[in-house]
Amino acid sequence: MRHSTLNPLPGQGKDAGRYDDPAWVVNFCFVIVMVCSTVLTWREVIVLENAYKTSQRSALENVSNALDMQMQVGIERLLFFRHTMQAALQTPLELNILRKRQGEFESKRMLAEWQIGRDNQRTLPVYGVSDYFVAQTALLNRDNPNLHNELTAAMELGYLFRLSTHAQMLPRRAWYISRAGFFITTETQTSEETIVPTYYRLLMRPWFNGQQKQENRGRGVRWFSDLTPGSEHHGDVTASVPLDYQGDWLGVLGVSFSVEAIHALLMNASHGRESDEKGEYLLYDNHLKLIATTSPFNTLQRVFSTEERARLSAEMENKSHGGLRLAARYISWQKMKHFDGALVRVHTLREGIAGDFGRISIAMAILWLLFMVMLLTAWGVIRRMVKNMYAMQSTLQWQAWYDPLTRLCNRGVLFEQAKTLSQQARAQKRPFAVIQLDLDNFKEINDRFGHQAGDLVLSHTAGLISSSLDEQQVAGRVGGEEFCILLPDCTLGEAVTIAERIRQRIASKEILIHKHTTIRISASLGVSEALKEASHDFEHLQSVADRRLYRAKHNGRNQVCARDEAPKS
Repeated sequence: MRHSTLNPLPGQGKDAGRYDDPAWVVNFCFVIVMVCSTVLTWREVIVLENAYKTSQRSALENVSNALDMQMQVGIERLLFFRHTMQAALQTPLELNILRKRQGEFESKRMLAEWQIGRDNQRTLPVYGVSDYFVAQTALLNRDNPNLHNELTAAMELGYLFRLSTHAQMLPRRAWYISRAGFFITTETQTSEETIVPTYYRLLMRPWFNGQQKQENRGRGVRWFSDLTPGSEHHGDVTASVPLDYQGDWLGVLGVSFSVEAIHALLMNASHGRESDEKGEYLLYDNHLKLIATTSPFNTLQRVFSTEERARLSAEMENKSHGGLRLAARYISWQKMKHFDGALVRVHTLREGIAGDFGRISIAMAILWLLFMVMLLTAWGVIRRMVKNMYAMQSTLQWQAWYDPLTRLCNRGVLFEQAKTLSQQARAQKRPFAVIQLDLDNFKEINDRFGHQAGDLVLSHTAGLISSSLDEQQVAGRVGGEEFCILLPDCTLGEAVTIAERIRQRIASKEILIHKHTTIRISASLGVSEALKEASHDFEHLQSVADRRLYRAKHNGRNQVCARDEAPKS
């Protein structure tokens, strides 16, 4: 059974309900709250992450500065030795002992290996090789006009070496290797047979031949790592600087730090710092070769993969410090000022969670999850309540607009719609028709079959009426068995046609009122139209249609009447 749909009230669009749906509004509000809370939480996460990175960098800087200070002492001594030799070359001392050593050199320079100053307890001996050895090696040159001054300057340096050794001021070892075929070192040579191999080995070291002018144009300090393969904390890290005088490269000064000593410095620098209780420190040279670490060496193979080392090397290439994430680890690094390398700190996710920032992050995540759970719970409860309230409101609104029995417009809404439609028709000077319908002998049905049967008849009639109308036409119940139909843009003839169709459908249908009982009913209809009546006033048009309805009843019922005069016989 088809029922007509109530046209939207004035001021309401067809889609108004979709935008005024409270469930949609609740969903929208809760989405806004969820997004805002998530954005605020994410902002706090970013602030916390930046604070974590700052703390990691601060901890790294503390250890780096402590280690750098120790390395700076060795570099300053190395530069001091160079300044001392340059001063000695420029202004040599006129001492008999030095002249004596020069004469001793002239007497021994042809020997395959030699030493001078061995019996002097105030300075270290100078070791050398023969003129022939020097002549056979392209890197060496003994035809230096300042040779004697260089020799006496080396002996003065040996005096400083001796003092520094007794005072335990030097790193592990110190050298001066001359291109003129001699050297001085804090390492005592056990016999003269070791002089030539030692000198040759020193010449082949990269920290010596790497000081050639084409290799070190800035003539500054250069670092070289000489680590013992497969051994923990063994090997040397050497800082060397060239000795130049009057445009000539005379030799190389160097100091050596043992990896064992650097490891001890690193452990001491990182020990006891509250912010450094977790995490590993690793010292790398400029080729990303590991020198020392605070972690056991047997775990170093798992520190960085080849891809991770390449990425870390690329990050270090143009930056003095930084940080990056590698899987579940945060890597912070800083290049050292007085060492050609970088200190790296590795902080794992487990260590981060165990720290203050990790606990704060976990607490923040738990609070956010609890808030989301409460928010979603509240959303579900409120949404259900609003939907129930909206359904109740819709039910009450429907009951206020429609007749619950016939599901057609009730009297109040029908009159409001009639007023609106008639005003529109008057403004546009268009036709507007009204049909009044009343069921014939309805009281007898109630008296004979009961009010339940009467309700079935009314409901059945309403369905037949609504199924005969289009969407722009409105039907309503205005009394017990009386109905009114509004027909905008319908002339009197068109309205009569619709009324006749309704009458025929009502008269042709049998209504089942009991299990084996059916009845037929009929209806009388009166029709009026605004242009014919020269008035768009609904009350007037309804009064005319009602009058014609009673004329139809008077003329025998089950008919449509659209005129006031009696039909001619």
